[in-house]
Amino acid sequence: MKFLREKSLIFGSLYTVNEPHMIERYNRALEGFGLSPTKLKEFQIDMTGFSPEVAEELEDMQYLDPEGINRRFIILTPSQSELPVVHTFFSNTEDLMVEFFNLNARALYALTIKDVVFGEIEDSVFKVEDIEELLAIEQVEFKLSTPSKLLAKSVHLKTMMERLRKEPDGWRNDQLLNDMVETVKVTGDIRTNTLLPDEVIFRHDTFWTAHFGGIYIFIDEETTTVIGNPDAPGFRRSRPWQVSYLDIEDKKSVFSFLVDTGRIELPRGSWIERTGLLNMRSQMVVFWLARELEPELDFNQATQSWTKSWVARNAGLVENEGSIPLIAWASAKLSDWSELDMNEINPQHRFVLCRAMPEHKDRFLINRLISEYLPFDYMMRYIYNKPAFYKEYESWPESFREFAVEEIGRNYLSDRAGYRQRYYH
Repeated sequence: MKFLREKSLIFGSLYTVNEPHMIERYNRALEGFGLSPTKLKEFQIDMTGFSPEVAEELEDMQYLDPEGINRRFIILTPSQSELPVVHTFFSNTEDLMVEFFNLNARALYALTIKDVVFGEIEDSVFKVEDIEELLAIEQVEFKLSTPSKLLAKSVHLKTMMERLRKEPDGWRNDQLLNDMVETVKVTGDIRTNTLLPDEVIFRHDTFWTAHFGGIYIFIDEETTTVIGNPDAPGFRRSRPWQVSYLDIEDKKSVFSFLVDTGRIELPRGSWIERTGLLNMRSQMVVFWLARELEPELDFNQATQSWTKSWVARNAGLVENEGSIPLIAWASAKLSDWSELDMNEINPQHRFVLCRAMPEHKDRFLINRLISEYLPFDYMMRYIYNKPAFYKEYESWPESFREFAVEEIGRNYLSDRAGYRQRYYH
C-alpha cells in the first residue's frame, strides 16, 4: 500500500492539518468522542475528518466508525466539502456529507471560524446484526456539538430573543437582558451570522454497505431490492412481502433487474463508438490474462502491436476466457448501429458490454455493482469500487501493480470528471 500512498491512489487529495490551533480543535473533538488526543504535529483528514495517520496512531481504523453505523465526523473547515471520503461502511456517506455541507454552508462557515464542529450521522439503528437493521434505515439526522457549546448557546440565545419579542415586560427583565449580553459575547449576532444549521435530516436512499461481505440496497417506489450474499443474516427473511432478494453471484437475475429498472445502458453503436469503452476493456482483459500467465512481464512494453501478437500466441486462453471474442463480435455488429440481442450472450459476460445509465441518479452505485463482475477492469474498480481494487491490488505481481497505478494516475487522476464523462457518463 506504500506505493499507492506515494502515488496518491489511497488517502490522496486530503487536507493537511498542521497549525497548532487546528490540531488543538481536532483534539477537543476527539475528547468529545471519549478518544485520546493525537500527539501528531501534522496529519491529513478527509471530508468527514477521518485521518489515516490518527487511525494508525490510535491503532483503530474505526475510530470515527466504531460499529460501522452512525458515522462520526469532525469539521475543522468548510473546505472539507471539497475532499473525498476515504474510509466508510456506507457508499452514500459522501453524498450525505456533501448535501449537509451545501445546505448549511453559512452556518458551518460561522461556526468553524470560532470552533470545531463534531457529531454523528445518526439513524434509528445502533448496531447491524441482520439485514433488517439495514432496511430500517430510512433517514439520518446530523447530531452536532462544539466544545465551546456554541450551538447550545445559539439555541439559548434564539430562545431568549423570542421571549424578548413576545413577553410584554421582556425589556424590563434585567436578568434576561444580562444573560443575552453575556451569550452574545460568545456567539456574536446570530441574526446576521447564524450559527444554527438549517438542514440536519436527510433521506437514506439507495446504498452499498460493507456489512455482511457487501450488500447493495436499491430503493424504488414500490419495492426494495437487496443484492448480496445469501448467507447474510436475514437474507430472504426480512420483509419478504416488500423486499426482493438477489444472490450477487446470480448474474442473469442481477442483469435482468438492472435492465428492467432502467439502471443499465445496453450496448448501442452511438455510445460504444463515441466512448471507446469496449476497446479499452478488451486491452485490459489482455493485461489481466498476461498478468497470470507471465507475472514478470514488463507491461510498459505492452503496445498495441504487442497486444495483438500476445492474443494470437495465446488464442486458446483468450477464447476460453471469452471476453475478447465477445467484444470483437459486438463491436462488428454495432459498427453499423445494429442492436444486440442480449439473450444470445452468456449471462457471465453480459456486463462486459454495458455501463450504468448515465442519467440515472444511482449511476455511481450501479457502476460499482457492474465492477463486481469485471475483475479485469482495474480502472472501473478504482473509480467506483475502491475496496475491491485495493483487495485485488494485494494479489498482483509487482510489475502489474506499477503498470496499473501509473495508468490510473496518468489517465484518471489528472482529470477525474473528464475521464468519467468520456467513458461512463
